[in-house]
Amino acid sequence: MSQYRNDIEEVAGLRQAHEGTWDAINPEYVARMRAQNRFKTGLDIAKYTAKIMRQDMAEYDADPAQYTQSLGCWHGFVGQQKMIAIKRHFGTTNKRYLYLSGWMVAALRSEFGPLPDQSMHEKTAVPALIEELYTFLRQADAREMNHLFRELDAAREAGDEAKANEILDKIENFETHIVPIIADIDAGFGNEEATYLLAKKMIEAGACCIQIENQVADEKQCGHQDGKVTVPHADFLAKVRAVRYAFLELGVNDGVIVARTDSLGAGLTKQIAVTDEPGDLGDKYNSFLDGDYIDSAEDINNGDVVVKSEGKLLKPKRLASGLYEFRKGTGFDRVVLDCITSLKNGADLLWIETEKPHVGQIAEMVNAIREEVPNAKLVYNNSPSFNWTLNFRQQVFDAWKEEGKDVSQYDRDNLMSAEYDDSELAAEADRWVQEFQRKASAEAGIFHHLITLPTYHTAALSTDNLAKGYFGDLGMLAYVDGVQRQEIRQGVPTVKHQDMAGSNIGDDHKAYFSGEAALKAGGKGNTMNQF
Repeated sequence: MSQYRNDIEEVAGLRQAHEGTWDAINPEYVARMRAQNRFKTGLDIAKYTAKIMRQDMAEYDADPAQYTQSLGCWHGFVGQQKMIAIKRHFGTTNKRYLYLSGWMVAALRSEFGPLPDQSMHEKTAVPALIEELYTFLRQADAREMNHLFRELDAAREAGDEAKANEILDKIENFETHIVPIIADIDAGFGNEEATYLLAKKMIEAGACCIQIENQVADEKQCGHQDGKVTVPHADFLAKVRAVRYAFLELGVNDGVIVARTDSLGAGLTKQIAVTDEPGDLGDKYNSFLDGDYIDSAEDINNGDVVVKSEGKLLKPKRLASGLYEFRKGTGFDRVVLDCITSLKNGADLLWIETEKPHVGQIAEMVNAIREEVPNAKLVYNNSPSFNWTLNFRQQVFDAWKEEGKDVSQYDRDNLMSAEYDDSELAAEADRWVQEFQRKASAEAGIFHHLITLPTYHTAALSTDNLAKGYFGDLGMLAYVDGVQRQEIRQGVPTVKHQDMAGSNIGDDHKAYFSGEAALKAGGKGNTMNQF
């Protein structure tokens, strides 16, 4: 028997046991409310979605074509509409996630106002957004099921048993809008205890996957900004363990940790690693420091620091800020060491922040990592900070040139120009962009593709277009043609915004509670009925 029918029978038994005092309670209404509220807590969500993510990781290991995707969402409504659209267009939410971007929390959710991605926003804004996203996704479940319940009642009223059974089957096999979220904890917002406390809040809000980066918490920069400062491995691994302890304490045994390295673009470190013997992890970290090897104490000036590295005395180059520089050209090797170390110490997935979307570059690093950890796989940022058009036009230009194809009609440095938009090269570059995720997952170990802040840009672009027309010559036609008519033509359910906000759910609840006396909002006078 299905859960829906089980709940009806259970509540019918409870009603009977109360000897008439619960006779006004309809067992099927209770079953409906339970079905609309499947996840009672954020921990229920975290445990459920962690299992999904683990299964997806195993399926990717067996077949790299089975990669996963997400878009960054800065508000619960944006996340809700994304998942509603995915179910509507593809029939399933399988292998589609949510991403919570620290960049968007800083830029859009801080009480300080818009901030750069430097961990200056309130740390509580992160779990608050996770909770908000899942609140809206649960409401998406409730709304869709409410429609099914109304259809079921209509079929029963019409005496159409076959239709009623068909709808019951949809109710019993309903696929939730609740999906895994990869949530950005930045560099942990403090020491390892602070990281643990914030991770707990994020997990309690519903996060099954936490992404943490190896930058210094109080010097944290966006991965696409300059001035990034990394920490020794021991410091980073302490925070990885803090996140794991948080998962285990809360019973989310399948929780996933994404270890992010910014070493490819980070040329600085705040501290010299502790090392006990040649070749240990601290010694390897220090071996990348830029500086001069010295022979005697006479080569040491006041305030200089000297490190014994690889059997020699190294005087690291120290900046006026007190930071130390890494040698130029060591980023690749530091990334590989970071990733291998993270995976061997409890991380599940990797994030390598790169300066361009290039499958060959990513694959080179992943292949080096897989020499020691064969199942290493990435979460990769298909970043809006990349100029995708220019990058891929230049990649095609370089490939064609290497093949001996005539590219004299193209100016490589000016390929972003609109004059090339209809060219053969531009068309080929667009094909490369279209195939990037599939190819990178097959060749470069990318398990999860995300765009960190796409909905930041879509909100700005759509608002710009509407404002340009509405406040210009088009007036109201800018909204009618550009928004409302498109919602109608494309079947976007927000055109009935009252329903999307829960008015039908509320009306039906009122009927449960008040019967015929219920004052409903969705009657003939509701203008929503025009659609």
